[in-house]
Amino acid sequence: MIMSAISRELKKAGESDYDYINDILFFKVKDREYAKSMEFVRFVIDFDKENFVVGIQIFDASQFFGFSKESLRNIRQWRFKANIEENRLELRLMFQTVYRNQLIEQRPIIMEQLARPLPDSRVVCNIA
Repeated sequence: MIMSAISRELKKAGESDYDYINDILFFKVKDREYAKSMEFVRFVIDFDKENFVVGIQIFDASQFFGFSKESLRNIRQWRFKANIEENRLELRLMFQTVYRNQLIEQRPIIMEQLARPLPDSRVVCNIA
């Protein structure tokens, strides 16, 4: 299969937050206004009015990543790359946290077929 070049690309700084009580890890692109969401089993993806991915909420994050909730409070560096191509979402996360006094890095890849069509795009977001 030949992959097409994605012409719509957004590169921005971001911010993250962790809701300890509800165990939700959130990554967000700064200075982009939320317009709509798409829900999946373990996460929600937020889009702006131009259909760029601008937020990711991961539910039951401690279970999903295999870390304690306390470790998720201590995220150091992070980045996400979101590609939408041929109506499929590929989300690549990278983040570092402290676990038992060691810096641990996670690099999960999440792939989902989209329920409704969206234009092809790429978003690269990292901590400011």
